[in-house]
Amino acid sequence: MNAEIITIGDEILIGQIVDTNSQWIAIELNKIGVSVYQITSIQDEKQHILNALKEAESRADIVIITGGLGPTKDDITKKTIAEYFKDDEIIEYPEVIDNIKYLFKKVNHPFNEVQRYQAQLPSKATLLMNRLGTAPGMWFYESDTVFVSLPGVPYEMKGLMKYEVLPKLQEQFQLPFIMHKTVLTVGTGESVIAERIAVWEENLPKFIKLAYLPSFGKVRLRLTAKGTDKKVLEVELLKQLSILHELIPDIIVGYEEETSLEKKVGELLRQQGKTLAVAESLTGGKIASTLVSVPGASSYFIGGFITYTAMLKEQLLGVSKEAISQFTVVSKEVAKEMAKGCLEKLQSDYAIAVTGNAGPTTDHNDKSVGLVYIAIASKEGVEVYDFNFGQPREKVINRTVTKSLEILQAVLLK
Repeated sequence: MNAEIITIGDEILIGQIVDTNSQWIAIELNKIGVSVYQITSIQDEKQHILNALKEAESRADIVIITGGLGPTKDDITKKTIAEYFKDDEIIEYPEVIDNIKYLFKKVNHPFNEVQRYQAQLPSKATLLMNRLGTAPGMWFYESDTVFVSLPGVPYEMKGLMKYEVLPKLQEQFQLPFIMHKTVLTVGTGESVIAERIAVWEENLPKFIKLAYLPSFGKVRLRLTAKGTDKKVLEVELLKQLSILHELIPDIIVGYEEETSLEKKVGELLRQQGKTLAVAESLTGGKIASTLVSVPGASSYFIGGFITYTAMLKEQLLGVSKEAISQFTVVSKEVAKEMAKGCLEKLQSDYAIAVTGNAGPTTDHNDKSVGLVYIAIASKEGVEVYDFNFGQPREKVINRTVTKSLEILQAVLLK
């Protein structure tokens, strides 16, 4: 089964909000064996909606529409869908009004007659009751295509998908199995990886596809298996993953579904009974933020310093004025003193310190944009590593975060 997702709303097209609904819907559809072939964002305009529905019907078995179901005049999706299905009759559903009154009563909000519009739906629609909001979902089945219209509010959409749409799709269609396994690698570019695994990739079974997903300092290798026999897919995926591990064992850090680099580092620290602190300059707290995104990070992560200026490097970390004056804040010497100061002041077992030029300017020193120093300190001493991550600014900052955790992981694995 092929699906298309249509998001309606000018706020998406002008960049006022990010379309996270489509991402979530695509993931959930994949879990039940539905492949998403296209995602389209369109204006909240009648002819545009009609055209999008017609085009989607010509290429998809399932069309999921989000947005445009509010009670105000700018939300025209409901009337436009009724026109598309040549449904002249709009009827009022008393159970929807009861649901709205119940929701409003819970928050001591009076029922507004404007909300009555929410209960008026095309007669051809199958009602999908929204227990979390006022706008119900709608289900249509026309010309062997399922059309589902959902509110754009994320938590309302998710509730309807989980409790209404996904069960109905599984009941109505015999769906295949789609399985993904995403291998996380660090420290090597996709072209080098592709060369190392070329023969293996060429000999993958036809029902397994490989995709390279590069990002800052990482490459994810996603294996996707699709078929009707779940056991065959599971066995073959495990077999191919085993071969892949033999080919690139030095750069694999885990699986996206199970772990991440920050989680792996946390597990190593926890297993060894060690603690970590950070001293950040150019990353502005992003290393700390990445570490605490892992539940339970408080068992090994103590905290840190954001010393964005030379003054704070001196005051909080004890970096000497002489080192800054002689070598500048972007230097091996300053990174080393930052790490030592962090380790001593927070009494941790390990400390990460980073300083560098993220750009776009060099900020009162002659060091090139993209130059970064990463220091790892422990009671055994301090090691400093230098890199040039180039441009732009976002790339430099993200590469610094990834490389810092990658280096620490290597130290912990020793």
